[in-house]
Amino acid sequence: MILLDTAAFIWIVTGSERLSKRAREIYLNTKFKVYLSSVSVLEMIAKYKLGRLPLPSHPSKYIQNQRRIHGIKVLALKEKDVAELESLPNIHDDPFDRMLVCQARARNFTILTPDKLIKSYPVKVEW
Repeated sequence: MILLDTAAFIWIVTGSERLSKRAREIYLNTKFKVYLSSVSVLEMIAKYKLGRLPLPSHPSKYIQNQRRIHGIKVLALKEKDVAELESLPNIHDDPFDRMLVCQARARNFTILTPDKLIKSYPVKVEW
């Protein structure tokens, strides 16, 4: 199971060349179930409201529509995910990325991310 980080999701839905060849292959491989965390949805809405993430429409509608179009499932944040924070080393300052790591660890997901700091955690990462 694949958990997209926020940048990977945005690059997939916009067809960006910044998405690596390997990431594109993984995303398109139908043997993998691909998820977007509700944590990433929160991050995109927060950045949109701050004017740091331009989107063609309001994020709540845009994200949901793009998930549907691209066959990406939503992954809700659960208590067991958050509990992973207790044992997570303080490598990354970004709270959104730290929660994605927690979700991936708690659920045995692989994170699809270009973020080099996430690769420093004991979690499966592809890019």
